[in-house]
Formats: sequence, C-alpha cells, structure tokens
Amino acid sequence: MFYVYIVKSLKYNEKYTGYTTNLNLRLKKHNNGNVAHTKKFKPWELTFYAAFETKEKAINFEKYLKSHSGIAFRNKRLI
Repeated sequence: MFYVYIVKSLKYNEKYTGYTTNLNLRLKKHNNGNVAHTKKFKPWELTFYAAFETKEKAINFEKYLKSHSGIAFRNKRLI
C-alpha cells in the first residue's frame, strides 16, 4: 500500500504532508530528526492518513493536499 499522511507538531503550529509506504518508519524518522524539513519542529504525531493501491494515486493526492485548495480542504475536513 501507498500512504499519504499528515503529521502535526506537538510543540509548534506546524503540519507536514507526505507520502510513504511505511507509516511507522516514516513517523519515527520525523521524530528522530532524520527529515530535514521537519526536524526543527519535533515531536510529531500522526493526525491523518489515507491508503492507496497505486503509487500514482497517492502522489496525486499528496500534491493536491499541498496545493492552496488542498490546504483549505485539509484544515476544514481532515484535521
């Protein structure tokens, strides 16, 4: 499976949207500081994820969630 996920910083008003094939490992990487974009805002908690059968669908949904309208959708409906 391919996952699109949203994590939220427990200390700061930051959210991060990403794509992975292993949610547990990816969350550990965020919390260990192994992801450059998120290391200064740790710790993180998983607030949303969606599973897709194809990589293409997951990547397309991730791109949408990072767009202006996708951010509005995320904030209103997902978290």
